Amino acid sequence: MKQLTSYEGLHCANCGASMQGEFCHECGQSIHSVLQPMHHMLEETVETVLHIDGRIVHTLPPLLLKPGFLTMEYFSGRRVRYIAPFRLMFVLCLLSFFVFHLAVDHQLTAKASASNHPLVHVNSGAVEDAATPADVRKALQDELNGLQSARDTGVLPQVALDQTHIAARELRQKANERLIALGAAPMPAASLAAPPAAATVNVTGDAKPRGALRKATEGESKPVQIAWLPDVVNARLTALGQQMHRNWRAVKHGDPVASAEAKQRMINGVFGVLPPIMFVMIPMFAVLLKLFYVFRRRLYMEHLIVALHSHAFLFLWLLLCTLLAAFANWLEPRALWTTYPLNWLERILVLWAPIYLLLMQKRVYRQGWPMTLLKFWFVGWCYFWLLAIALMVAAALGMAH
Repeated sequence: MKQLTSYEGLHCANCGASMQGEFCHECGQSIHSVLQPMHHMLEETVETVLHIDGRIVHTLPPLLLKPGFLTMEYFSGRRVRYIAPFRLMFVLCLLSFFVFHLAVDHQLTAKASASNHPLVHVNSGAVEDAATPADVRKALQDELNGLQSARDTGVLPQVALDQTHIAARELRQKANERLIALGAAPMPAASLAAPPAAATVNVTGDAKPRGALRKATEGESKPVQIAWLPDVVNARLTALGQQMHRNWRAVKHGDPVASAEAKQRMINGVFGVLPPIMFVMIPMFAVLLKLFYVFRRRLYMEHLIVALHSHAFLFLWLLLCTLLAAFANWLEPRALWTTYPLNWLERILVLWAPIYLLLMQKRVYRQGWPMTLLKFWFVGWCYFWLLAIALMVAAALGMAH
């Protein structure tokens, strides 16, 4: 009654109806003015863009710990205090893939840093300590012969072979510096370059000229011609195939910089198409639920809500797994005693995902355990193959990025 009297005499600025609360019961317009202080505008902007408000406190804990709770609350009409299913799934999807992308980039960067450590070590002391120009040339030749012997073994990886050429060039530069210091003429500039590798030797010992190897892989992929597809689709598929071929060639046969750039392009491409692909997978999962629970006489929208909450949980689960693994890797060299409990926590989190989905299916559809287990198995099996196909499509599109 107090609320009604506090709005007496007020009328909606939009339709003129008498106000009985903060929102007009005729047109829904708020009584509050849009001319607000700056901090209120910033709060509304953050809530609109990031979808973060007080409801997140009531949504995330039950989403993670109470299987099917949010879905049953939504079906019962108690929806105001929780984040809407699609908004919840959308934000968690983008956030989880973003964090997972950062983790993958970090791992690749760490691996690349480890691979940048020299695999080939040379002793330039003999060249730098030589007393005469003849001794400089002799010491240089001895070191170059050692590098050539290492190359002739045929067991060095390509990275090590590249490093032998770099080491040889550095030895020649130091030899020239020593020759100049001794007052002798330096070696010709042409000899400073690393000698071209005549062959690339594989683990079986069969030599194949590098030029022939590149020539065999430089050809573009064949044009795609599918009779029942329009020409524009065939042209698009052809362009994707050619870009995929170029990226793959850069990874396998390009220099280290081009290979790293191609890998990063493909990874960015994969993570760029994963969210749209998952948005397609959600209604397909709802179709599976509709087919397996056709006799429960539920609307497709009900199955879609189940699918949205299920995927929201999976994205939250992926986010927590990624953060926990990153935290464990960071903490391990600083506090080794935390490795054991964190490993157990990771195992529990991994096992919780299938248990959660099973309990959710049991709680929402209210069937006996034998039928629930049977349908859970078949739904999971079908969805596994759909997801595998979707991930292969994402990988193919990522390679063609």
